[in-house]
Amino acid sequence: MVAHVTTVAFQGVETRPVDVQVQLSGGLPSFAIVGLPDKAVAESKERVRAALTAIGLALPPKRITINLSPADVQKEGSHYDLPIALGLMVALEVLPSDALDGFVVLGELGLDSRLAPVSGVLPAAMAAMEDDKGLICPAPCGPEAVWAGDLEVLAPVDLLTLVNHFKGRVALARPEGLVAPDVLGIPDLADIKGQEAAKRAMEIAATGGHNLLMVGPPGAGKSMLAQRLPGILPPLTPKEALELSLIQSVAGILREQGLATRRPFRDPHHTVSTPALVGGGQRAQPGEISLSHNGVLFLDELPEFNRQSLESLRQPLETGKAVVARANAHVTYPARIQLIAAMNPCRCGHLDDPDLACSRAPRCALDYQAKISGPLFDRIDIHVDVPAVNPMDLSLPPPSEGSAQVAARVQAARDIQTRRYRTVSGPRPVRTNADADGALLEEIAAPDAPGRQLLADAATKLKLTARGYHRVLRVARTIADMEGAEQVRRNHIAEALAYRRVRPSG
Repeated sequence: MVAHVTTVAFQGVETRPVDVQVQLSGGLPSFAIVGLPDKAVAESKERVRAALTAIGLALPPKRITINLSPADVQKEGSHYDLPIALGLMVALEVLPSDALDGFVVLGELGLDSRLAPVSGVLPAAMAAMEDDKGLICPAPCGPEAVWAGDLEVLAPVDLLTLVNHFKGRVALARPEGLVAPDVLGIPDLADIKGQEAAKRAMEIAATGGHNLLMVGPPGAGKSMLAQRLPGILPPLTPKEALELSLIQSVAGILREQGLATRRPFRDPHHTVSTPALVGGGQRAQPGEISLSHNGVLFLDELPEFNRQSLESLRQPLETGKAVVARANAHVTYPARIQLIAAMNPCRCGHLDDPDLACSRAPRCALDYQAKISGPLFDRIDIHVDVPAVNPMDLSLPPPSEGSAQVAARVQAARDIQTRRYRTVSGPRPVRTNADADGALLEEIAAPDAPGRQLLADAATKLKLTARGYHRVLRVARTIADMEGAEQVRRNHIAEALAYRRVRPSG
C-alpha cells in the first residue's frame, strides 16, 4: 500500500501541489527520500523518526521510501516533516487511510514531536481553499492560515494532539485570526519646524503614490520627514493587506505580527547586498523591495548604495514586480513600491554653503551624484531641496498642523483617484496617479491650453525624456486632485515642473 498526503512547494508567493507518497516494502531496512529534496528535506527523516519515537511509535525494520511528486520540482524547507510523518502513520495504519484526503499539510517537527512554525502558511492555505480542502499546520501558524477564508484549519501544538483529534479524543478548535496592532509610535509631522516646501512635496508624493528624492545637507531633516510619511498614508485596503501578507508569510514574518493594516516602511542600510534588496539567495527569498509592497522603501544616503543594487531598482519601479532568476529558480514577487530617497548634494554635504563648501566644488557634486544613473533619476517623480534649518526657527512654537490634518487631505484626494480608476482594467491595476500611463494618462491629465504650452516649452528647454514628460503629467494630476480641480491647469503644470531635477553639469 502507498499512503498519500498533500503538501505544497513554493515558487515565490505561488504554490505547487506536492503529493507525498509513502511506501513500506520488504528488503533491507532503509529510509530514503526521493524527488529532488534539499538538505533540509533530506534531514527530515531523522526528525520524523525521533518524533514518532517520542509518541511511542517505532518504525518497522522495512524499506521505507518517500517520494515527493512531481519529482522534477525542487523541494526546499522543513515543512515536509509533518506530511511525511502523517504519511508513515497512515502506512502503519495508526491513522485511517482517508483521514488526510481533505487536507493540505505542512509543518516542522521537533525531536519531542512538537510542531515548529514554518514559512508560507498563508499561500498554502489559499491554495487549499481553492481546492476545497482544509489545512493542517503548527499552532503558531494557525492565526495566519484563517485569513485565507472559510476553510477548516487544524493547528495542533504537537503530533500526539493531532492524532487524538483524528481518533475523536480531542477536538481542535479553529484558530482566531491575528491582526497587527496599529502602530502608535509613528512620529508626527508637527515635530518638524520649517521645511514647508519639503512637507508640501511629501504630501503630494503621499497623495499620488509618487517616488520622491530629498536633497539637502546633513541635519536638514530628510530622514525625519521620511519617517513621518507612514503617518499620512492611507491604511491598506483589504486586498492590499492580503497581497502584502502573502509576501510576509513566505518570508516568515507574518506569524510574528499578524495581518498588517499599516503600509510597510522599510529602510535598509546602504551596505545592503543586491539579493537582500531585490530578493534571492539559495531559496530565492523576497527582498526589501518586495517586503515594501504597497508601502514605502526608504533609501537614505542614496549614492552610498552599491551601484548594482540601485540599478536593480529600475525594472521593479516600472513594472511593480521583482524577478529573481537563478539557475534552479525563476521567481516573481510583487514589488509595487513608493521609493523615498535622501541624499546630500555632495560627499561633504555642504555644496551650497559658502562657509563650509569644499574646495572641489562643483566637481565634488558631479562625482557624487554621478553614482546615480540618469535612468534612475528619471524614474523619480519629485525632487525637492531640503535646505539647512535656521537655528532661530528651532525656537519657534510647533506647527499648528500635524500628521492627522495632512492625512485627512491625502485620504480625500486618494478617494478621488479610487473613484476615477475603479473601472480601469489592465495587466497592472491602476490605484493611484503614479500608476496611470499611456492613453489613460493623456485622458485624465490633459492640461488646458496655457498648461499645454508651458509643458511643451519646458520639455524642450529641460530636455525631458518621454518618461519625464509623463511623470510631470502624473504629478500635475495629483496636484489638481488635491485642489479638487477637474482639469489640470497651468499652475499645476508649473508646480510639477518645479519638482523635476536638473542634474549639475561641469
